[in-house]
Amino acid sequence: MIKLPLNVDYRKKVVVVTGAGGLICGAMARAFAQSGASVAALDLNEDAVEKLASELKSEGFVCKGYKANVLDVGSLEAVHEAVLRDLGECDILINGAGGNNPRATTDNEYHHEAKEGGKSFFDLTPDGVDFVFKLNFQGTLLPTQVFAKDMAKKGSGSILNISSMNAYTPLTKIPAYSAAKAGISNFTQWLATHFAGTGIRCNAIAPGFLVSAQNKALLFNEDGTPTPRSEKILRSTPMGRFVDASELIGATLFLCDENSASAITGVVLPIDCGFASYSGV
Repeated sequence: MIKLPLNVDYRKKVVVVTGAGGLICGAMARAFAQSGASVAALDLNEDAVEKLASELKSEGFVCKGYKANVLDVGSLEAVHEAVLRDLGECDILINGAGGNNPRATTDNEYHHEAKEGGKSFFDLTPDGVDFVFKLNFQGTLLPTQVFAKDMAKKGSGSILNISSMNAYTPLTKIPAYSAAKAGISNFTQWLATHFAGTGIRCNAIAPGFLVSAQNKALLFNEDGTPTPRSEKILRSTPMGRFVDASELIGATLFLCDENSASAITGVVLPIDCGFASYSGV
């Protein structure tokens, strides 16, 4: 169980969450289930979503896990058919699948500091950059094409994309990921406009720096002290701390609620402890 920051009622709603095998989107799936929704948890890692679904079912909530590849239309369409049979038509879509890849990352923040044998900007591989763009952009576009058909047919629904604070100002070392997330922010506004007359709203959240299993080694030394990069992040964050995954839940539940946020569409909301608003001086 997690403590819900908002008292919202999602009973009779079917919520599809991609990337639900991860920390952030798993917490989102759990929050919707605890709010009364029937949740379809999608991820390439079938074991992770099956575990999540089993836990929620044992607690009295409705959640089913599905193995899905967000870059494969056939996989998504098969899952869509299964969700229709098991839970019903999609009311809310959380496009949470995404991520970075070492093949699209430089070793140094500045090229003049690049060392021989290290990976510089000129060593980034086309396939690595392409993978990051596909995972983040097409991994949002394709699920939307498949599941938003339910919403268009009903004339109501909500789509929530996951952008990033680096969509506002790109972070060093991760050019492809920063550009891909900027594309998600732009795509969110495009979808909001495109679907405005159908009753579908589309918004996004832009999380700031969170500590996860994937980036813990980049942010903290083995003795628990912050790395130089971590210190730079915190110096540039007005609140002086990292964002906790639980702090994304309130905005998620609010933006997807057809009553509370009925006039909100095309918004990208930073949840970053002030990082994107700080100029450094």
